[in-house]
Amino acid sequence: MTAPPDRSGTPAIEVAGASKYFGPVTSLKDINMTVYPGEVHCLLGDNGAGKSTLIKVLSGVHQPSEGEVRVGGQRAVLATPRAALELGIATVYQDLAMLPLMSIKRNFFLGREPTRRVLGLKVMDEATTTRVAQEEMRKIGIDVRDPDQPVGTLSGGERQCVAIARAVYFGAKVLILDEPTSALGVNQAAMVLKYVLQARARGLGVVFITHNVHHAWAVGDTFTILNRGRSYGTFTRDQTTREALLEMMAGGEALEELSVELSEIAHQDGLRPQAKA
Repeated sequence: MTAPPDRSGTPAIEVAGASKYFGPVTSLKDINMTVYPGEVHCLLGDNGAGKSTLIKVLSGVHQPSEGEVRVGGQRAVLATPRAALELGIATVYQDLAMLPLMSIKRNFFLGREPTRRVLGLKVMDEATTTRVAQEEMRKIGIDVRDPDQPVGTLSGGERQCVAIARAVYFGAKVLILDEPTSALGVNQAAMVLKYVLQARARGLGVVFITHNVHHAWAVGDTFTILNRGRSYGTFTRDQTTREALLEMMAGGEALEELSVELSEIAHQDGLRPQAKA
């Protein structure tokens, strides 16, 4: 890991006392989280912990029922995903929002294609899209020989990197990654984690959502733990260990109860008479 980020300046994004209710259901309760530029902030939690709801609050899909979000130190009303994007908050979801049969370069510029005029008509600038797609992918160590090949021909890790490179190229200040390594093998996950560190080195604030403590520990500077919609707190690397994070994620009490139950089962099995041959 490189030097820890400077946490004395203005945060890239903050969540202050955020709660989210869906009718009688409390999805989030009094969540506080601060992400600084040049920091990988890992949001950890098991399934149902509230991670998805929190990133939807950060990306403008949901508005908090209580509390607020601040961007660059100023209160921000993220009424829509477009509003969040205009403030420099880019979210890469698990489904990547890509069209598998469309080319790499078209996916890279999807909805933001550069144009030029031909006989008074606007057409996509093919030369620019080809050049930029190749250059940006090369920066992250992926040599795209043919930017016109369907993005569906890329590996899962490469497609994740296309989505991340796209967000960075279009000026993201905060990059939110929703379980980017969950369905990847070791080599592909390593590729994505490498680019997470590259985004960090460029000064972006990265929110890395995962339930894989090992991946989080490999790149994370700070860690916020969610459990059933509530926060166990935020910790820097020198304040915790990988084992402590794993225990908080799963819930120490639940692990202890499971251990007791397994010991009891093993004891009962040991008392059973062996079947005769």
